[in-house]
Amino acid sequence: MSKHQDKPLPSPSLLGRLVRRVFPPSPDFFGMLTEQCQQVAHTTGLLVDFMESADPAIGHQIRQNEHQADRVKVRNLHVLNEAFATPIDREDLYRAIMDMDDVVNYCKTTVSEMEVLALSPDKHCLEMALHIKLGTDALALGYARLAKTPADAAADADTARKAERRVEKCYRRALADLFQGEDYIQMFKRREIYRHLSNGADRMAHCANTLHDIVVKMC
Repeated sequence: MSKHQDKPLPSPSLLGRLVRRVFPPSPDFFGMLTEQCQQVAHTTGLLVDFMESADPAIGHQIRQNEHQADRVKVRNLHVLNEAFATPIDREDLYRAIMDMDDVVNYCKTTVSEMEVLALSPDKHCLEMALHIKLGTDALALGYARLAKTPADAAADADTARKAERRVEKCYRRALADLFQGEDYIQMFKRREIYRHLSNGADRMAHCANTLHDIVVKMC
């Protein structure tokens, strides 16, 4: 063998192999949260489309999307349970994963019950869906910032919380408009839909609070 010929790379040291076995590298939780939140933002975008069009095909897409979101949630929970160490508090990770999934669940429940109850979207449903979409877009941006510029994510958390407050204001206006006249069956049916949207926004706010907690602990 020529002295100039490349020598094979030395195998990892025994100590290095032991360290990696005992202390495996931490999974990319920031990337996982970002992916999950982008999935949520996609679902809320479909919700806006449904409230604009009442297209049953979009409702079907939302239900299918919920299944995909559930698979992402289960995967993230499994990785969290198996991880030796995490870059941020485990409880914060768990809360973020579950609250994101709840937003998607409420999107699916809203659309499914509208179809079962034979209700069409109205201006209040659309307005609430739009604010939820804006809030989840802010969360997706905020969670994506955590790996490199976590301090910047605080503003995104605040944007999502403001979006939730706008949903609540719209919810109260919707109730005021709804409880007019004497068609009580219609009133209670539509109130259920408004409540699902309000609850979805509430979970979005919980996720924003978790994001802010993470920022405070990292910075």
